[in-house]
Amino acid sequence: MKKTALITGASNGIGLELAKVHAAKGGNLVLVARNKSKLDELKNELENQYKINVYTIGKDLSQINAAQDVYDEIAKQHIQIDYLVNNAGFGDYGLFTETDWDKELQMINLNITALTLFTKLFLKDMVQRGSGKIMNVASTASFQPGPLMSVYFATKAYVLHFSEAINNEVQHKGVTITALCPGATETGFQAAGALDDSKLFNGKKLPTGKTVAEFGYKAMMKGKAVAIHGFLNNILARSGGLMPRGIIVKITRMMLDKVK
Repeated sequence: MKKTALITGASNGIGLELAKVHAAKGGNLVLVARNKSKLDELKNELENQYKINVYTIGKDLSQINAAQDVYDEIAKQHIQIDYLVNNAGFGDYGLFTETDWDKELQMINLNITALTLFTKLFLKDMVQRGSGKIMNVASTASFQPGPLMSVYFATKAYVLHFSEAINNEVQHKGVTITALCPGATETGFQAAGALDDSKLFNGKKLPTGKTVAEFGYKAMMKGKAVAIHGFLNNILARSGGLMPRGIIVKITRMMLDKVK
């Protein structure tokens, strides 16, 4: 029987690549993003290539109750979600005193609130059935504070800790929750977050969204609690606890500063 995956933020980047990975396995899809026309283009491509069913929902998940609306629509369509991938998210760059509050509120609503509500709604169904997998896309930003991206780093720390805690709660109920923690990746994220000129991205050869998606999908299928992409990212993430936090913050600030 084909498994159906719900993927948010599926119109580009890692989300789009995750949709392709799941489709290539012969699975059906529910794709959610603001840009429905892009989703419909992807729907046609995947249905023609893999002979699967793809249902698209155009929705801005940063809006209050958007996650509930999506859940209700899927229920009306009598679609069972076997895998939930909370991928949608965005960041912003700049001093906290100078960044835009409305944008940060949307970031919190998307990165935290929508992800949490989706997890609650679909997890209840999965636990009742005794099967299911959830992948929440966190970040290597989850492991330390991030000056110049303070709200984004904080939201990703939430995603990591929330995912680990809920995974522990359901580990004997046939359901697993994976926190995928990519580092800097070649997607549209850096342009959207005005990060192109930061030392983290500028002049760096970065892994592709496809590479990260394939890694994350395998980790989800294996039921790994935390999946950090890249050898160096693993070392950096896990070594944070060995250094004073003040030094960690300074190093992160140095990495995020603009190239002069």
